[in-house]
Amino acid sequence: MSETPTNTLQYRVDGREDAPVLVLGPSLGTTWHMWDRQIPELTRDWRVVRFDLPGHGGAPAQPASSVAELGDRLLATLDELGVQRFGYAGCSLGGAIGIDLALRAPHRVASLVLVAASPRFGSADEFRQRAVMIRANGLEPMARTAPEQWFTPAFAAGQPAIVDWAVQMVRTTDPGCYIAACEALAVFDVRDALGRIGIPALVLVGSEDAITGPAEARTLVAGIQDARLAVVPGASHLAPVEQPSAVTELLTGHFAPLGGQDPFGGPAAAPGPLAAQGPQDPQNPPVPQVPQTSAPVVPVGEIAPATLAEGDPAARPDAYERGLKLRREVLGDAHVDETLADPFAADFQTLATRYAWGEVWSRDGLDRRTRSAVTLAALIAGGHHDSLADHTRAALRSGLTAGELREILLQTAVYCGLPAAESALRVVGRVIEEDTTPHA
Repeated sequence: MSETPTNTLQYRVDGREDAPVLVLGPSLGTTWHMWDRQIPELTRDWRVVRFDLPGHGGAPAQPASSVAELGDRLLATLDELGVQRFGYAGCSLGGAIGIDLALRAPHRVASLVLVAASPRFGSADEFRQRAVMIRANGLEPMARTAPEQWFTPAFAAGQPAIVDWAVQMVRTTDPGCYIAACEALAVFDVRDALGRIGIPALVLVGSEDAITGPAEARTLVAGIQDARLAVVPGASHLAPVEQPSAVTELLTGHFAPLGGQDPFGGPAAAPGPLAAQGPQDPQNPPVPQVPQTSAPVVPVGEIAPATLAEGDPAARPDAYERGLKLRREVLGDAHVDETLADPFAADFQTLATRYAWGEVWSRDGLDRRTRSAVTLAALIAGGHHDSLADHTRAALRSGLTAGELREILLQTAVYCGLPAAESALRVVGRVIEEDTTPHA
């Protein structure tokens, strides 16, 4: 394991130094060990580089603010290893990194596999709400529910050791880095850019994946110029763990043109400072050994065309587009959709979106947390409790904690009056309880 500067990632290298390089990227909440069962086969033909996300698997807790920043740190890590071009396979957030690299550094990516990936992962609301829950409760609720998100029920019931491994991976992740990754995924949206990807791509998805399932996979295949789709039966989100033989077969088939030859016009990789990981880190345990349960791989042949979501603001003036994007980020898609659904209020909502959000909220003079705090104080002073509930939720998504909201209420009690603050206290307290209490 290497000492990790702030602009690089913790990594491990397996395989001979003169082989073409294959990079494997992990999912959010996992470590490089999610690829353990692919390594024996892949290292026959490739030098495999795996990496950990910041704060995962004992990696330094150096949060990254965007998927692009994670991509930059990966490229810096590969630069240290002397790796110029490489094949890349990434799962979920690791897949988002692969998409980013294919868009911003296509000269370095020779071939691409996207596992459980999407051009947009759910909604921004979902990830910001997840960040609110983690700030309030830590990662324990996320750890307890990880197995049901990652594996099919039958696999989870039959493999308790792997379930324990999954829970422990999330439990030992740095909360701040996990939150930063959630916020990076909240703003990740490359639907309009997929057509610029010219790298050969395999989009691989578990048939039972309820997070980024076959529908998201088909959107990727429809948008990327040279892409094929493979669906792995009997697998959910972490298909490389649940169906390792099927995934390994698909990886070796897709990357076969890179094996046994030098497709890059130079050395596949200069000898790096690390040939293999040192003593096992207890924070980064390997996947427990279990019997193989792989089902046959049945690729999907017919790909449906990608479609844009209804209601995307097209051909709007810049201030409106900027304001609508920011309004959705702060208040959430569900709230904004409900607000814009009233045709009688359409002109008013256009005015509010353009000027309040496109002109004022989007200014650089204050950060979003400060604007939320100022807005809450103004709403309390005016007694605007309907808007206060919405902006309390927005403040939590913007990173304000329950303790900080309590301080804002105390401050307004002094300057706005005790009755106004007392009424606001009930609204704010109700929203905090609703938004920070883990689901049973």
